[in-house]
Amino acid sequence: MNYKQSKILLLISVLTLLGCNSCQSLAAKSQQQQHLETTGSLLTSQNPSELATPLSYKIETYDSQVMGASRTYGVSLPPGYEQNPKRNYPVIFLLHGGHGNPSDWFIPNKGQALKTVEQLYTTGKLPPSIIITPDGNDKRGSSPYWDPQYIDGPNGKVSTAVGSELVKIVRTRYRTLTNPDFWAIGGLSSGGWGAMNVGLHNVDHFSILFSHSGYFHDKSGPKNSPITYIKTIPLQAKKRLKIYLDSGTSDIEEIDEAKQFTKVLNNLKISNSFRQFPGSHTWQYWRENLANSLTFVGEQFRFAEVAHKTKNLDGTQAKITQIH
Repeated sequence: MNYKQSKILLLISVLTLLGCNSCQSLAAKSQQQQHLETTGSLLTSQNPSELATPLSYKIETYDSQVMGASRTYGVSLPPGYEQNPKRNYPVIFLLHGGHGNPSDWFIPNKGQALKTVEQLYTTGKLPPSIIITPDGNDKRGSSPYWDPQYIDGPNGKVSTAVGSELVKIVRTRYRTLTNPDFWAIGGLSSGGWGAMNVGLHNVDHFSILFSHSGYFHDKSGPKNSPITYIKTIPLQAKKRLKIYLDSGTSDIEEIDEAKQFTKVLNNLKISNSFRQFPGSHTWQYWRENLANSLTFVGEQFRFAEVAHKTKNLDGTQAKITQIH
């Protein structure tokens, strides 16, 4: 065999090896990466015919090993969910406040969230998403005499039940995007605090947190006080977090807490937005301003999509460079 033939055989061997490596790489990619390469988008576009169908919600049940009892949650699936079985969707958790339950965000005399979400889908301000409303009550149940305890405490591990166990249930039952950049959690009043607390204790599951009229100190101590606990989370999680806060101008205590929390966030260089609107601690205020927080969520989903596209393209370019 001469030198020229040897070079040719060597080149064929290298190309074959690169081809095998490429196949292995493709097989190892996540479902989301493959979807991105196939469709060019992680988020679905708005289909006018699908948007014409009004949104609905269901109350579902599951057995909670964490709470040792049957638990419920509300779910509203995005338009076209059944018609597009290959699509995966971002997820938004909405937490209720004191003396609440999973239907609060949906029913007409309280949250009316489906009306707001439909408008945001139509205007393109929010990509089609899976909306989940967890049961945030602890083992004591719902009562006007106490707020839900969104903590792992003596009345149950509610933080783990909502922020970890229910996340896994949702991923099993529905077609979700799994990256935390496409998972948001928010709420109102004690649910606003709960969203911050649950989200910060589960940074591997949520990157976007939002609060309406929430507070950020909890009587159970610094571990469940977001204004303190956020200082302890890993640096990479801090870089990934996006936080939205708002309060009514009549909610003086909540505004003061939000301002304090915002200072901490700015000092930690965590991306955040704090806004004040006319109103007080009422469902009217929360109904009117849910669109603001969900618009923020939609923006973060879009930013994340661009970032993931760029990352994917960079990876492709790196492979090409190595091949050449």
